[in-house]
Amino acid sequence: MAFDEDNAQRIRTFLQHKEADFFEKKMFGGLVFMVDNKMCCGTRLDKQIGENLLLCRIGDNAYLNSLERDDVIPMSSSERPIKNYIFVTENGWQRNKDLEFWLQLCLDFNPIAKASKKK
Repeated sequence: MAFDEDNAQRIRTFLQHKEADFFEKKMFGGLVFMVDNKMCCGTRLDKQIGENLLLCRIGDNAYLNSLERDDVIPMSSSERPIKNYIFVTENGWQRNKDLEFWLQLCLDFNPIAKASKKK
């Protein structure tokens, strides 16, 4: 599991400031933040491109709009994009203002996001 602890702390601080009910889970080769028992956001170091990525789970409109940006990569599985999940490259979230923008999109979508089925 590779992720930058400083970036993880930035996410923690934002979620704490928003008084979100969250916990952390190691997934997707990094650290994911679960809000209300649903995947919300996360961070990981992508070894192929050598960058820290921000994982965001966002709503339909935000997802479609974000795909037009140069600093966004759709999350994919078997070469198919996974709807509502994106990675933001370092350039798109290193400033606090930019990080807050992405994380707020994640929190806005969280109440309507479906939780994973319990096994």
